[in-house]
Amino acid sequence: MAAQSQYEELTRQLGALGVVKRGLARNLPHQCQAGSAVVLSLLHRHGEMRLSRLAELLSLDMSVTSRHVAHLAERGWLDRQPDPVDKRSRLLRINADGESVLRDISDRYAATLAEALHDWSDEDVGLLIELLDRLRAGFDDCRPARTAP
Repeated sequence: MAAQSQYEELTRQLGALGVVKRGLARNLPHQCQAGSAVVLSLLHRHGEMRLSRLAELLSLDMSVTSRHVAHLAERGWLDRQPDPVDKRSRLLRINADGESVLRDISDRYAATLAEALHDWSDEDVGLLIELLDRLRAGFDDCRPARTAP
């Protein structure tokens, strides 16, 4: 197990990742906020879902999630359809315009990372991917179990 000082340094380094996130966000398409990019990505990856499930995946309050969804809907990047199981609820789905924006975001992010990591070896980039995936999975394992509706 790592020493306390290593965890403290890791905490500092993770806090500094805000620089990376801001660098990526500077290259987002016009009228696309960083939160919107995350929502589009989740809808693409997980498919159609209710607002409550999206808020859970984002680990955000329903009101904040609702604002992100409203922003995307105003731009025509997602569709909201009545839920056939519960007519009071809506199902959210990324549409073709949203998929196009998401492809643009992905291309921009990849170009930004390629520029920033131009002097890294393929092995180093692969190791970073592997370690970040393990880190994320460790936090997934710590999340409280999802309760059925």
